[in-house]
Amino acid sequence: MSTAGPEIERLIQLLAKLPGLGPRSARRAALLLVKKRDLLMAPLAAALQAAMDTITVCTVCGNLDSRNPCTVCADPRRDPGIIVVVADVADLWALERAKAVNARYHVLGGTLSPLDGVGPDDLSIAALLTRAHDPAVSEVILALNATVDGQTTAHYITDLLTDASVKVTGLAHGVPVGGELDYLDEGTLTTAVRSRTSMG
Repeated sequence: MSTAGPEIERLIQLLAKLPGLGPRSARRAALLLVKKRDLLMAPLAAALQAAMDTITVCTVCGNLDSRNPCTVCADPRRDPGIIVVVADVADLWALERAKAVNARYHVLGGTLSPLDGVGPDDLSIAALLTRAHDPAVSEVILALNATVDGQTTAHYITDLLTDASVKVTGLAHGVPVGGELDYLDEGTLTTAVRSRTSMG
């Protein structure tokens, strides 16, 4: 039997859907928000509303930003000849936090995973191929997780890029087998990008 009102229960249920928050942690978070509603809840509600109203997907690379094209794509200081391919926006953000590379990005939206029903048509691979065939592009860095799905995706893309005039490289030293980019520290990511190796 619940001791909280329906509004608090709804808040707890929504918080419990966030990664890393189970029912118990969600209850603690909800209590803190309610107790500090002026300090935390009101600004959080405003930030969520602003994010819902302004954040969009970049039509060039797939990043999330309040502008389209995103800040990264619109930055003239970025090397337009290098495209860093990542599975998810979280991986792009991880590389940006590390300041590991000064290039453009391409977010696939996941990795190939036949067991989960994710095939090539479910990812942004066609758009990547179009971008990679641009004469201004000289290198495609496959910065994908060192998991079976990540490496399968990397090999699949490498095969598709054989007719493009680009060097295809992948992350090397520093990324452990089975590792995910979003959980690695900046030093490891920087070393991995600098030590990239040819995929073809």
